[in-house]
Amino acid sequence: MPIADILPASGIKVIAAVSSKKRLFHDLGDMADACFGMDQTVVIDALLERENLGPTGVGQGIALPHARLPGLSQVCGLFLRLKKPLDFDSVDRQPVDLVFALFAPEEAGVSHLKALALVSRTLRDEGICAKLRANEDPSTIYTILTEASAAYAA
Repeated sequence: MPIADILPASGIKVIAAVSSKKRLFHDLGDMADACFGMDQTVVIDALLERENLGPTGVGQGIALPHARLPGLSQVCGLFLRLKKPLDFDSVDRQPVDLVFALFAPEEAGVSHLKALALVSRTLRDEGICAKLRANEDPSTIYTILTEASAAYAA
């Protein structure tokens, strides 16, 4: 499954600054509504609920918030690059500037885990992250993510 299967070109945004993790989840809710027609409140609540189980900041400035949602037929994702890093309670205590959110159907098992593994492997590549951080154009970021993931597709 390549990233292009879960991330639409319209699902990428570069944001100057976000005041809190909750505000970030509101932005993701807005994007999920615009890109996939998801209910913003359901998205925000699901992300907050998952985050309460443990932070999804995986280190090196990367966060992978994710949630299972009713009514979805497939895994889908959104990507944000923050110009000003945000404290995200990450495992390495470093602020986050690259956020890849994943949403999966409630009954998704393997497909959700495969998508999470693919995104994680892709963003573990320091060269890819450097390119993402050096670009502000959403279409360029989309190209970086989708071309890079082809090498990591599971």
